[in-house]
Amino acid sequence: MTSTTFPASTDSRLHVTEGRGWSASTWVLLVVLGGALFLDGLDISMVGVALPSIGADLGMSPSALQWIVSGYVLGYGGLLLLGGRAADLLGRRSVFLVAVAAFGIASVVSAFLSNDLAIIALRFLKGIAAAFTVPAGLSIITTTFAEGPARNRALSIYTICGASGFSMGLVFGGVLTELGWRATFLLPGPVAILLFIAGLKVIPHAARERVSLKHFDLVGAFTVTASLLVLVYAVVEAPERGWTAPSTIVLLVASVALAATFIAVERRHDHPLVRLGILRSAHVVHANVVGAVMFGGYVAFQFVVTLYLQNSLGWSPIAMALGFLPAGILVVASAVKMDVILERYDTRWIIAIGLAAFVAGYALFLRVEPGMSYVSLLLPTMLLLGVGFALCFPSINSQATAGVADHEQGLASGLVNTSVQIGGAVMLAVVSAIIGTGPAQSGELLPHMTTAIAAVVGLTSVGLIGTLAVLGARRAPAAEVVEPCVAC
Repeated sequence: MTSTTFPASTDSRLHVTEGRGWSASTWVLLVVLGGALFLDGLDISMVGVALPSIGADLGMSPSALQWIVSGYVLGYGGLLLLGGRAADLLGRRSVFLVAVAAFGIASVVSAFLSNDLAIIALRFLKGIAAAFTVPAGLSIITTTFAEGPARNRALSIYTICGASGFSMGLVFGGVLTELGWRATFLLPGPVAILLFIAGLKVIPHAARERVSLKHFDLVGAFTVTASLLVLVYAVVEAPERGWTAPSTIVLLVASVALAATFIAVERRHDHPLVRLGILRSAHVVHANVVGAVMFGGYVAFQFVVTLYLQNSLGWSPIAMALGFLPAGILVVASAVKMDVILERYDTRWIIAIGLAAFVAGYALFLRVEPGMSYVSLLLPTMLLLGVGFALCFPSINSQATAGVADHEQGLASGLVNTSVQIGGAVMLAVVSAIIGTGPAQSGELLPHMTTAIAAVVGLTSVGLIGTLAVLGARRAPAAEVVEPCVAC
C-alpha cells in the first residue's frame, strides 16, 4: 500500500480536467497506473497465503519463509526513495515501463524455481522494481491530471486500486494455491507485461534535464538497504546463534554502523535521498513511527496466523483467505468516504482510534484455542483490524505530508512509505524468530504463538500510547509548514 499525496511537477502535462470529460486513452492510462499499484498489493497478500504450501514443498522453516515476504518488503522499502529520485531525473515514463517489465519477468521466472535462495533473490528484485514503479506512477498522475477535481478523482481511483489489490490478493492467493503455490508467483507476470504494452501507447512523454551520477545518492541507497538487510538477518538468526553470541553482536553493530554511515552521507550529499531537516517536524516523525508500527504489527500477525490456520488447524488456502477477507472489504468500502473524515477531524485522533482497534483485535486473538470457531475467534479480530486499517492508513499518509513544502511532498510521501515497509520487515523478523522452533503438531498451537501475538499487541500498544501522549502534549499545529533548511 502506498501514499497518495504527491508533489506538483513542472513537466509538460496533458491538463486533463473534469470539465471536458476523459477520453478512452485517459481511462486506459489510469488502468495501467492503477493496475501496477494493484499488482503491488496483490503480490504481498497473495504470496502470504501461499507461504505454508511453499514451506511444505521446499522444506523451508518459518524463519526461512519470512524472507519470501521480507525480501520483497526490504527491496521495496530500501530503494523507494531512490526510485522516486530516478523517476524525476531519468523520466517517469521510462522508469515506470522498465520497472513494470522487470516486475513481470521476475514473476514468471520465480514461478519455475525450486531453490529457496533463488526465489528470495527474485522476490528482492521484484521489491526493487516496485520501488521504482510506484513513485513513477504517482508522478505520472500528478503531471497528467490538472490540480483540482480531475486529479482528486484520479487519485481516488488509484487509491482504491491499491486497497483492492491487497484485499483481493487474499482471495486470489487462496484460489491459486489450491492449484499450486507456483501459480501465485506466476499470475502477476503476464498482467505486468500487458500493462507494459499498454503503457507504451498511453503514458505521455515528458521533457527532462541531462543528469549524471552525482545527482543520485547511490551510497545512501546502498547503506540504508544494507543496514536493514543485516538487521533482519541478525534478528532472524539470533534464536539459533544466541542473542549474546559474538556473530549476533557483530551483525547488530554492523547494522548500526551502516545506519550511521547513511545519516552521515545524507548530511553531506548535494542531492540526498532524505533531507534530514524534515525530521525536525514532530507530526512528520509521529506519522512515520506509527506507520511502521501499524504495518509491522499487521504483517507479523498475518504471517503467524496464516501458518497456524493452515499448518495446525488444516484450513485450506481458500478458507484462510476468506477468513481474512472481512478486513479487506472494510478497507475498500471506506476508501470513498475517508476524505470527508480527514477534513473534519484531527488525524492524530483518527490514528489513535485506529490503533486502539488494532490493539483490541490482536488482544482478542490471544484467547486462541484449537477448538474455537471462526465466528468466536477470528471474525471479531478481522472486523477490528479492518476498522484499524481504514482509519490509520489514510490518516498516517495525510499527516506525513501535511504542511510540507510543495517541492518536498514527494520526499515526505516516499519517507512514510519507506517507514511502513521497514516496520513490516523488522516486525516480521521478530515474530519469525519467536516461533522459529518449528511447526506445531496437527490441532495444536504453533510453538510460542501466543508470545508472538503478545509481541504484536505490545508493539501496537506502544504506538497507541505514544499517539495519546502526542495528543496530550502542547505541540505546534500539525499543518505547520516544514520549511527547507539548506544546512540540513
